Amino acid sequence: MAMEIIVQPDARTAARKVAELIGQSLAAQPGLVLGLASGRTMEPVYEELIRMHRQDGLDFSRCRTFNLDEYIGLAADDPRSFHYFMRRHFFDHVNIVSSHAHLPDGMASDLEAECRHYEKLIAANGGIAFQLLGIGLNGHIGFNEPESPLDSRTRVQELSPLTRAQNASSFPSLEEVPQQAITMGIGTILEARRCVLLATGLGKAKIVAKAIEGPLTTTVAATALQLHPNCTVVLDEAAASALKNKIVARE
Repeated sequence: MAMEIIVQPDARTAARKVAELIGQSLAAQPGLVLGLASGRTMEPVYEELIRMHRQDGLDFSRCRTFNLDEYIGLAADDPRSFHYFMRRHFFDHVNIVSSHAHLPDGMASDLEAECRHYEKLIAANGGIAFQLLGIGLNGHIGFNEPESPLDSRTRVQELSPLTRAQNASSFPSLEEVPQQAITMGIGTILEARRCVLLATGLGKAKIVAKAIEGPLTTTVAATALQLHPNCTVVLDEAAASALKNKIVARE
């Protein structure tokens, strides 16, 4: 199956489309193992899922979730952590069982052991069925920075200056952005049975084009998704504007 590209008129509609895809998968498989992402691009996705839960009865009680990453050195109750982000923007507003929602522990005393544990936990739950992804300005998925091996597993990742700058708005200053994170590896992500990447805004247009139409290369981690047998990319018109192949599904 070739990579499916869906282009929507604007960012809100694109996020709604992704939420619909998640909702359809969850309705068909109530025990869905769902890989989640954090960040501003994902906020409207979670807003729509919350609406679907409250208004349409979308049930999260049997699903299990695994987030892509977490900063090293931030406690789960730190407002800048992804643990906190997920609770604030999603978990606290739906009927997910708290013990079913997993993120890496950025405060683990043994980080390498935590990475191995996270991999085992994903496997013990049957693997990820649906992985939600964003894309960084340098093409990272999760926190897999340029030159990450295509077969990489959950691990400690040094964050690039561009990534830290991109995430600086959540911190008082650039200096306070953590320099490392735990992230699922590219190999871990590619084992998900379905991947759905959401990208919006003109700022993402060039890297989206490289990821979808450029050569497979470790310098742009997202190009690894070209290898995935069941990958959907949802874009708004702005993020799709640099694509050369305009034969895409506009819905």
